[in-house]
Amino acid sequence: MSNNNSLVPGFNDEHDDSLKISLEKVDDVPNGISIYLNGYIDTYNSAFFQKRVNKIVETGFVNLIFNCAALNYVSSTGIGSFTAFLKLVKPKGGDIVLLEIQPKVYEVFQLLGFSQFFNIKDTTAEAIAFFKQGAPVAASVFPKVFGCPVCGKRLKATRAGRFRCSECKSILAINDAGTVSLG
Repeated sequence: MSNNNSLVPGFNDEHDDSLKISLEKVDDVPNGISIYLNGYIDTYNSAFFQKRVNKIVETGFVNLIFNCAALNYVSSTGIGSFTAFLKLVKPKGGDIVLLEIQPKVYEVFQLLGFSQFFNIKDTTAEAIAFFKQGAPVAASVFPKVFGCPVCGKRLKATRAGRFRCSECKSILAINDAGTVSLG
């Protein structure tokens, strides 16, 4: 975490014991930074979280990769913070990716209907590839209509990502090529 202040001056001036944030520049992504979250985000620490990320964006980082592998819990207020970040970076030509989300945290995103708004990836390589692709060049396979591999219900996906079958509630994943799997 000593690296934080060299990337974002004054970043470590504030801290919160319930949420540790460390930063790592992503050289392969223009204006890209990985934000490692450790702990939880709730009503009580979301203002701290928002201030820290706003400081990152003010420094010029607009392509944000949130590594959520060590994030144990996110309340609806925390999800609101991620939404605010998306609104903050989009007009500046940036975007955000949520990486390595724990199943119970992902479920909160799904239950509140926010999983479709975020780019959710499993690996750093996938996140970097997302930012490198820029505007899609190849013809998209979306929207794609397919049968749920568990119950056979006809479903429609408008983009790659994870979602829940409306019939059997199975978590499904669909990649950029349109391949569906349990996930």
